[in-house]
Amino acid sequence: MQNKPTVVLVHGAFADSTSWNGVVKKLEQEGYPVVAAANPLRGLSHDAAYVRELLAGIEGPVVLAGHSYGGAVITNAARGADNVKALVYVAAFVPANGESALELAGKFPGSSLGEVLRPVPVTLADGSQAVDLYIERDKFPHQFAADVSEDVAALMAVSQRPVTNVALEEPSDEPAWQTVPSWALVAADDLNIPAETQHFMAERARAYTVEVRASHAVSVSRPEDVADIIDKAAQSV
Repeated sequence: MQNKPTVVLVHGAFADSTSWNGVVKKLEQEGYPVVAAANPLRGLSHDAAYVRELLAGIEGPVVLAGHSYGGAVITNAARGADNVKALVYVAAFVPANGESALELAGKFPGSSLGEVLRPVPVTLADGSQAVDLYIERDKFPHQFAADVSEDVAALMAVSQRPVTNVALEEPSDEPAWQTVPSWALVAADDLNIPAETQHFMAERARAYTVEVRASHAVSVSRPEDVADIIDKAAQSV
């Protein structure tokens, strides 16, 4: 029996690797080796370099999936990573060259994320000043995870990891989706990245696309659907 490709999962802003737990469980049940990367959320080029180093240590083909800002990261991390055979965008940014996540978030109406962010000044490793962005804890469940159980959404609000303004403002480089086959799952009820924006980006990347009724936290609320589209991508490898 032919070995299955390794699935590498890259979370986005305001989340951590545990947001993939339900997806990991489903994929492992199907026999996939899975790695849930700890996205640094410090800067797009920095985060992409981190993931690219992770990819370099994996033998055999890889299906690389990203959620939210993680989509921008995989778009850049997969460039030049010859073992990445498929990209999967899960309620994610799919930037073109020169586009930032912040720019894409406002391309079409429908995102209310900017209204609920709490900025915290931070000094980055290189000594430069930036701002860490959090979602206000009491606003998090509705904004990020409206279809997740109240107790789980409350825990997610407490454990959210901030993203820097630098990461959201940094323009993307040449996108890997120009040469790597892509899949996209659109979350119809997303309040962070409007569904219209997700469809626009997916169509531009010529991605095989499915839409589900879900919040931005689709990997938590609909892990079966997320695992299914990853499985479809993997079957093409």
